[in-house]
Amino acid sequence: MEILNKIADKSAVVGIIGLGYVGLPLGLEFANKDFKVVGFDLDDFKIKSLSKGKSYIKHISSDRIKKFFVDKKNFSATSDFSRLPEVDAIIICVPTPLNEHREPDMSFIENTAYMIQKYLRKGQLVSLESTTYPGTTEEILLPLFESAPKVQSGITPFKVGKDFYLAFSPEREDPNNANYNTSTIPKVVGGVTPNCLKIAQALYNQIIVKTVPVSSTRAAEATKILENVYRSVNIALMNELKMVFDRMGIDVWEVIEAASTKPFGYHPFYPGPGLGGHCIPIDPFYLTWKAREFEINTKFIELAGEINTYQPFYVVERSIEALNNRKKALNGASVLILGASYKKDIDDMRESPSLKLIELFREKGAHVDYNDPYIPKLPKIRKYHLDMNSVEITKENLKKYDLVVLSTDHTDYDYKLIADNAKLIIDTRNAFGKRGFSDGGIVKG
Repeated sequence: MEILNKIADKSAVVGIIGLGYVGLPLGLEFANKDFKVVGFDLDDFKIKSLSKGKSYIKHISSDRIKKFFVDKKNFSATSDFSRLPEVDAIIICVPTPLNEHREPDMSFIENTAYMIQKYLRKGQLVSLESTTYPGTTEEILLPLFESAPKVQSGITPFKVGKDFYLAFSPEREDPNNANYNTSTIPKVVGGVTPNCLKIAQALYNQIIVKTVPVSSTRAAEATKILENVYRSVNIALMNELKMVFDRMGIDVWEVIEAASTKPFGYHPFYPGPGLGGHCIPIDPFYLTWKAREFEINTKFIELAGEINTYQPFYVVERSIEALNNRKKALNGASVLILGASYKKDIDDMRESPSLKLIELFREKGAHVDYNDPYIPKLPKIRKYHLDMNSVEITKENLKKYDLVVLSTDHTDYDYKLIADNAKLIIDTRNAFGKRGFSDGGIVKG
């Protein structure tokens, strides 16, 4: 197999479709190992930024972009998908959101697959990294790629494992994780055939500390779903206990800290204002949707989803109660949301509960502002068109708000400044409690 030789001597050209939080760092790892990389994306802003050596993701420095796009020039970006035949390996890193009915929106994968079908040539490897339900690779991608010659006006259908190679290897990105990055996180790989697995594993072995082969693409797809269902269910448990313990007058954060001293049989998870990011709020619903095809109702997973989805509403309820205790109505109140990203110290807004909080507070008649040191303006995204700019945190500004809601516990925040000047704080992350601020103006939400 020629592609194995090209991978071994690093003459293989790697194509990355989707230059976001998954695709861009993956491409950079290949470029760092001296592979030639071509990135494909429909967003002209990303392509222009990269060509100028500029990063659009906070935890990826512009110096790193400049090194490969401008200096070494072994990483390029384009919106011209007719260049797909130039690459030997095509790695798909596109979004897999939910639609308005909380069912899988496969349009990004399907549109990408049709584009690859149009240009697929013999000898290429295609690897899907987008998180999806078990069966996607073989049910959607495989039939399209095997019929590629017919679409290209050829005669003989392609044979997977012989004429082209197809694999699934789920992304495991955790933006701004200080302990792990793309190259140091073990990577699960599943192939449609043994040859597919062999080639995909050979490619990823060039940049990943350890690859973990599994028996099929379905097993690889299910592995990623399991990882995120595990987190979703355990976070839901903490969110439910937070509400129960609050009614009992017990501090859930104190209980978690005490339980964490047990050296076995316990792993801490933490409550919050709701789930964010592209994985945990979405991926479990891919499995519940697919399970219905097999006449199975995933009650446990769906209940966890309901609890987690309810958390922004719970924060608003706590806010109404806290304001009411101070003889103030939420209707007409001024509210400042601290943090727009879904977790601290990153600029990733995907599925951030802060956006839902803004929407809910507005629906209750509040005037809402936000601050985020990493997101100066809320861009238009699929579900929200909020058109807001981050306000500055000063003593004077803080004193103007009836309520400050800490949604994302960025390290950059001056918690003492906020605690000293805010009239009332709803702390959804125990950020103030961990720093020793616990006066009557701080409510754990």
